[in-house]
Amino acid sequence: MYDLIAQYPFMAALLALVGLGLIFGALLGYAAVRFKTEGNPISEQINEILPQTQCGQCGYPGCRPYSEAIAAGEAINRCPPGGEATIAQLAALLDVEAIPLDEEHGEEKELRAVAYIREDECIGCTKCIQACPVDAILGAAKQMHTVIASECTGCDLCVEPCPVDCIDMVTEEIDLRTWHWELPEATPDPQIIASDRTQDRAA
Repeated sequence: MYDLIAQYPFMAALLALVGLGLIFGALLGYAAVRFKTEGNPISEQINEILPQTQCGQCGYPGCRPYSEAIAAGEAINRCPPGGEATIAQLAALLDVEAIPLDEEHGEEKELRAVAYIREDECIGCTKCIQACPVDAILGAAKQMHTVIASECTGCDLCVEPCPVDCIDMVTEEIDLRTWHWELPEATPDPQIIASDRTQDRAA
């Protein structure tokens, strides 16, 4: 064996390279299959930021299709339920300029609203159940329906299909359970530099 390698060093080196190439190629192929990433990672991050109302106001049937469109270059300002806060988060994630909400797709609401069915007027047609994108309505054919308030996203897609107009969008009152403290935005003084802070602490 050693005599053969000594007689044909070029062929031996070539065979060694081919062998190593096959081994590493097989390892890379296995890793590509074993650790394959499902979907577009940036699309998943965008989808986590969107409010998941599934209201369709952005022009897409839900938040996931819109997140995929944003990842492909769609505008980030077409989500009224998310409002300016969502636009700012998307802009930071994608490293683009935050632009105002596109009013053609709706207006941002300050208070969250949930659907409320006036149960004594409900005829049990199930059209609202079919329209609800998050299955937040309970009921059966020709039976009274009701809304699970904690599951309702306030998309109001159930209001229009109701033939007896017994669904209202009720603004959720702010209480200890729903109130959130809006933290002020950090606005550092451009005149203060690190050395100034150090001197102030020393003083």
